Amino acid sequence: MSEKVTFYPALWGGKKLAYPNVPPEGPKFSNSVAAGNFIFVSGCQGQNDETMQVETDIFEEQMVIALDKVRLCMEQAGSSMNNVIKTLILLKRREDYPAMRRTEFEYYQKYAPASVEDPPASTIMIVELGRPEYLIEIEVIGVVSRG
Repeated sequence: MSEKVTFYPALWGGKKLAYPNVPPEGPKFSNSVAAGNFIFVSGCQGQNDETMQVETDIFEEQMVIALDKVRLCMEQAGSSMNNVIKTLILLKRREDYPAMRRTEFEYYQKYAPASVEDPPASTIMIVELGRPEYLIEIEVIGVVSRG
């Protein structure tokens, strides 16, 4: 039995991030891929993908932008934030960890109440991100349905 695979394209500045729209050295990826019941969401950061700019240097604001992108990807695949089962959160600065957890909790209260009591599996890493102005990047695995 074959599982259906659906690719949801990433668009930056209105261009699909795939050949021939981007040069060989440019980023090429899908925002998410749904395979069977699983949804794999690419890393989401605090950049405005229309203007290609990071418009705030406030950590919490970048995190909400990233989480909004994750939520959109989950919804495009026919799911919701309640169905995120694994997160990988990449932070630029270790000192943002408490703010990250507070912002995550507040966001889950609003958009994923099931994740407040039963949070997803989670990994946090302190790393150098793709652009110096990025403060956070969030990658998730979710499911279309918990049933």
